[in-house]
Amino acid sequence: MTKKLYYTSSKTSQWDAKILECVEENGFYYITLDETAFYPEGGGQPSDTGQIEGITVLDVIKTEDGNILHKVESRPVSKLVHCELDWSRRFDHMQQHSGQHLLSAVCRELFDAETVSFHLGKEYLTIDITESRWTDVHTIAAEKQVNQYIIENHELLTYYVTKEQLQTLPVVKMPKVTENIRIVEIEGIEYNPCGGTHVERTGEIGLIKILKTEKQKELTRLYFKCGFRALNDFSESLDILSALSNKFNTGRKEIINRVEKLENDYTQLLSANEKLKLENANFLAESILAANKEGFISHIFEDSTLKELQYLSATIVKKEKVLVLLASRKEQKVTLSHSGSFPVHCGQYFKAELGPFNGRGGGSEQVAQAGFATQNDLIAFYQFTIEKFRQHSGE
Repeated sequence: MTKKLYYTSSKTSQWDAKILECVEENGFYYITLDETAFYPEGGGQPSDTGQIEGITVLDVIKTEDGNILHKVESRPVSKLVHCELDWSRRFDHMQQHSGQHLLSAVCRELFDAETVSFHLGKEYLTIDITESRWTDVHTIAAEKQVNQYIIENHELLTYYVTKEQLQTLPVVKMPKVTENIRIVEIEGIEYNPCGGTHVERTGEIGLIKILKTEKQKELTRLYFKCGFRALNDFSESLDILSALSNKFNTGRKEIINRVEKLENDYTQLLSANEKLKLENANFLAESILAANKEGFISHIFEDSTLKELQYLSATIVKKEKVLVLLASRKEQKVTLSHSGSFPVHCGQYFKAELGPFNGRGGGSEQVAQAGFATQNDLIAFYQFTIEKFRQHSGE
């Protein structure tokens, strides 16, 4: 059986080991060592990575019979190998996992809220707790207390107990296993059955910052970061604030006011732009309507967008009972619309006629739009439609 260094010496990052077995399967090799510091995924904590004799460890798996398998892409030459853990990844997991235990303990202590699930992701951690009325007041209180415990530098103890010994401890929850029951004790705070790796004292967690909260039915989900993750997040946020402060030439506390002013200015510009669009559409509509031939209007624009074509079409059909065909060379788009007074289903017409012109589109009875692969296809369909409807109108 492999000796688990991640339990007996959680800060071991380099060691020499003997290969007990190496099995090939589906192009990969699964190595069993006589001792390992590589932690296998479990209990919400991801597996470790690193190298065995310079070969990258892709995954670490714990089998049902308790063996630890190290997945690699090639077989080591020697039976005696040098192993090296990705220590920054391991220590990050230790900080996050220990921080989760401490934050869960604080939620239980302050608000009688139990943690029902835990996730340690690449970017942040989450816990779901049994407190559905969580507010900013809860967040502030929890952050203050959890970071106070970090400053107090409580010791974290890990040890195994029997079923009988377990009954004498005020554990957070009863474990699923009945043998080799491992306890993680935060001195003076909690006893928690856990198989993960942890720091030795709460001071090593560094700090804990709650990022946001979400309602999850009768639960609340807390998003947070611990240790160097929290520090990096703060640094990134500070860089963004400093850049905005320099851009607006103002202090950090004034940035929100400047952004709100920009939003107000933008809203006013949008309103003015919509007014100009309406005036321009009305002007174009009157100009185009002057060319009305037997209730059918067509016009092709060089640079108009599809949205502008749709806006103009809607303006025209509100003014008169006409069938309107508009096109844009730049966007290679076309619209067909009327006010409901023509025996033409625009969407069905497009569906029936677009194929030979490599066009794609559709719509309702009164409004349809389509796009084309090339300008030549657009022009061909545009001219075809003009001829079709003008012949229909008797021109």
